[in-house]
Amino acid sequence: MDDDELRRLRDHLAATGERPVERTASRWLGEAEAVARDAAAAGVAPEVRRERVEQVRELLDEVGETGDEVADEHVAAAEALVGDLLADGEG
Repeated sequence: MDDDELRRLRDHLAATGERPVERTASRWLGEAEAVARDAAAAGVAPEVRRERVEQVRELLDEVGETGDEVADEHVAAAEALVGDLLADGEG
């Protein structure tokens, strides 16, 4: 998995924490950020990184409405990165 993409995923999720998002969405986003931070850490085995990114995907599926347009853009970017990261390992 690409280190730069993992860092960008982490950064997009961290950026949602600075936005006025709906309470339930905030909880899911906070969990997704923590898991993405783990995936982006140095020395994490590739299979563990993949598991973490899959967990981020599951958490993002629970977010629903954030109530903030900028946060929605970060969530969409994070979802796209998750798709790219998971597609990289297929084939």
